[in-house]
Amino acid sequence: MKKIIAMLLALGMVLCLFAACGKSADDTPEADTAAIETKDEYNFAIIKQLDHASLDEIANAIAAQLDATAAEKNVKINYTVSSGQNDQTVLKQLCDQAIADKVDAIIPIATTAAQVAAAAAEETQTPVIYAAISDPEEAKLTGIDYVSGTSDALNTNFIMDMIFAQNPDAARIGLLYSLSEPNSAKPIAEAKAYLDAKGVGYVEQTANTNDEVVAAATALIADKVDAVFTPTDNVIMAAELAIYEDLANAGIPHYTGADSFVRNGAYATCGVNYTDLGTRTAVLAYQAVTEGMAGMEDYYLMDGGIITVNTDTATLLNYDTAPLAAMGELVEVTTTEE
Repeated sequence: MKKIIAMLLALGMVLCLFAACGKSADDTPEADTAAIETKDEYNFAIIKQLDHASLDEIANAIAAQLDATAAEKNVKINYTVSSGQNDQTVLKQLCDQAIADKVDAIIPIATTAAQVAAAAAEETQTPVIYAAISDPEEAKLTGIDYVSGTSDALNTNFIMDMIFAQNPDAARIGLLYSLSEPNSAKPIAEAKAYLDAKGVGYVEQTANTNDEVVAAATALIADKVDAVFTPTDNVIMAAELAIYEDLANAGIPHYTGADSFVRNGAYATCGVNYTDLGTRTAVLAYQAVTEGMAGMEDYYLMDGGIITVNTDTATLLNYDTAPLAAMGELVEVTTTEE
């Protein structure tokens, strides 16, 4: 009798093994797809870290693409656009409210907003599709099943090359950034490594408020730097209109991480187009709520390579932009206060 029972148990184990081995690779995705409810109305919360030209441009592009998608897919898409005013408490309130409202996805713009949204959505697993994170790995936004988005990582060395193409004799570079901006850490480290290898000196100035940015720019002018570099730093971007004239009048070009800085008076950049980035983010957000997160990458790196130069600032600096035009596709803009 014991032998019969043992044989039956062994047979059962074999059958279980066959059942397990016979499971197809498509079983899990099919289950995921089946779990996604087909709807004719979707709700998104677009949450900017703060108000300034770069983040406004991204938010406007996201909204425009969601409107276009609604028309194309014949569905209703509702969205709200709000700003956390660069305050983590406000950002948490906005994200918690979005979760309470049972939105289909949160679309945070900039690193701190994305980090707060990811934490708020942990329990509900609400999709978080972020925009404009320069270093998602450093921000600890990778390896999370319900989080993805777009990255605007800089080619820091190329921007450094631009500085020396314009002024081969530059001997002292100012590094202007905020310690509270995770986006800035990696490119600033890259800039230092580049300058160290080249044997060029640099001066660091950090700031966390508009007044501090103005004071930091004044200090760099007093230090007689030959150029200033700022990565995609939201704090500095918010104050660009307050510093660009003083820098240019002192003969100091400001090289930055985004074209929105340049539209607000900085001299030049090479980076991504934020309208394209916002559009791509909206496409990913709609994909997440209609197809699920399975198969989505941790993040999607946007193509850069567009050199943008402010011709008003070039005139103040008495610069010929030909050295930069020789480096790639060049777009000319003038100063606006948007």
